[in-house]
Amino acid sequence: MLELGLKITLAYALGSVMGGLVVGYVRGGVDLRRAGSGNPGGTNALRTQGAAFAFWVLLIDVGKGILAVALIPRLMLPGVGADAEVEGELLTYAVGFAAIVGHVFPLWFDFRGGKGGATAAGLLCYLAPALAIPVLAAWLGVVFFTGFVGIATVSAALFAAVYVGVAELPEQQGLFVFASLVGLLILYTHRGNLRRMMDGTESRFGRFFGLKR
Repeated sequence: MLELGLKITLAYALGSVMGGLVVGYVRGGVDLRRAGSGNPGGTNALRTQGAAFAFWVLLIDVGKGILAVALIPRLMLPGVGADAEVEGELLTYAVGFAAIVGHVFPLWFDFRGGKGGATAAGLLCYLAPALAIPVLAAWLGVVFFTGFVGIATVSAALFAAVYVGVAELPEQQGLFVFASLVGLLILYTHRGNLRRMMDGTESRFGRFFGLKR
């Protein structure tokens, strides 16, 4: 179990590298935690800093999750042998989930992170490419008809778990558990969005779709 624990820790540390704060530092000290909603994720970056800034934020946040599952499970750690009791599939999904948790509760930034949507989306589509089009369609559909990006992210994450359950079980049990845990985490991180939506105070991207704010 030592290999599993160390690789989960490495993935968490990689996930803690926040795209919004890295890009902000490069751009002269912009701190997304002091702009707009205070969230260092891609949505707040787009709202407050523009499309180019948000693009690089998303690229880092998506890429770090994919990098974690592509490299860390295969990494040979000095002095630590491969644990025969830990299946490769378990190691991959555990590393992926740890990277998302690192994004939400980043070690390097006082545990004040993003909501995990971009990192989770990148991981789900990398681990199960068949999910990419249905999940993107679900996200775009909810954004188009409601204007709520946060609600769209929650809907897409939960839809991914349902889709895997219907299309991939019983063969892909590990993927189903991973997608379900991701969906629950995204639901938790967006609880404030859901509360504000019910209160009628949630921000909308209505100007993009002709929706009334």
